Amino acid sequence: MTGSQRNIVNCLLAGAVGGLANGLALWLLGALAVTTALGFRMTPMLSPMFLLNRAFWGGLWGLVFLLPLLPGRPYLKGLVLSLLPSLVMLVVVFPFRFNAGMFGLGLGSSAPLFVLVLNAVWGLATAWTLLQLTRRSPV
Repeated sequence: MTGSQRNIVNCLLAGAVGGLANGLALWLLGALAVTTALGFRMTPMLSPMFLLNRAFWGGLWGLVFLLPLLPGRPYLKGLVLSLLPSLVMLVVVFPFRFNAGMFGLGLGSSAPLFVLVLNAVWGLATAWTLLQLTRRSPV
């Protein structure tokens, strides 16, 4: 496997782990009724399909970590890159797939905040996982 191929695979895997972290965080916030208490009407059930969906999309979004942005600052890079899926969720997915209006406000006024926080979880988890995957052990 070439170095470029390894980078692509690592980004896909790290993004999938980030997607799982994002999904588990959303589920936990819903299970603890934090989402409801803060006016966000989205409390998913923890199921294999829910987690698989999060891992799939997280993995695809993980490819943005291939961008040569903020070298040597992986966690800041994760936070900055998390704004991309947040933007897509707020202006494409919520309005057109979930029919929840622009920025998901049909799900509650705190929807944009939850999207930003949960995608930050994705970005940080992806950055951490990518660091673990690319760490070289001494020979």
